[in-house]
Amino acid sequence: MRIRLGYLLNFSFSAPTPMIVMLNVHYSRVADLESPDHIITSPPVPIQGYRDSFGNWCSRLVAPAGAFSISADSVIRDSGRPDPVDPGAVQHPVEDLPADTMLFLLGSRYCETDVLSEEAWRLFAGTPPGWARVQAICDFVHNHVTFGYEHSRPTRTAAQTYAEKHGVCRDFAHLAIAFCRAMNIPARYCTGYISDIGQPPPYGLMDFAAWMEVYLGGRWHVFDPRNNAARIGRILIAQGRDAADVPLTHTFGPNTLTGFQVRTDELPA
Repeated sequence: MRIRLGYLLNFSFSAPTPMIVMLNVHYSRVADLESPDHIITSPPVPIQGYRDSFGNWCSRLVAPAGAFSISADSVIRDSGRPDPVDPGAVQHPVEDLPADTMLFLLGSRYCETDVLSEEAWRLFAGTPPGWARVQAICDFVHNHVTFGYEHSRPTRTAAQTYAEKHGVCRDFAHLAIAFCRAMNIPARYCTGYISDIGQPPPYGLMDFAAWMEVYLGGRWHVFDPRNNAARIGRILIAQGRDAADVPLTHTFGPNTLTGFQVRTDELPA
């Protein structure tokens, strides 16, 4: 399957403003791109790239005062298969986990495991460990939280999502991640593209999305508490402890987002 992907972000700046943007396809999928997903700015500005501590590709630039846009347009090859499902994936005892997964057991900016630990054990201690427990967490979060863009708030934490019972996809992910970590299951936050390929119409406006990966059975697995179903055409951009590690755009000064478009369209083979 071939998927055309890209975005157009329009901003207005009152003064020249440094930015970090994290918008390139993750290095694990770069080989699937038919052409590089270069970041294009208007007006053109110099861009410097670097990798963060999680291996994500970041780009530094200084946006000029006035109208400014960031865009990309590329094609990626995809298997066309839904997210893999492995109901037999086991939960590892903490003492047997690889060292590089331990970070994803700890609390973080948006995932307060200390606040939610007691509630997590009350809700999920009776579930079978492993895949079934993570699925039970996703089922609970999916049913407990109401989705709506009008509920978006950049400072909302997992505990606040649990209390308020509404949010956007990042809030679903943060709550499920916090519950998993409280149950001693490594979980990390992911952001990227999710297509509507294979879904029944009508289709909403396309957006970037958030989901999580959990470590079971010796590898990382995708879970999506917002949609709570396997999807086709999930394309990773970045992963970290939570949204604080992987903001798509980070600006070091005031600005207004004046336009936002995301594209993931299936193309002929």
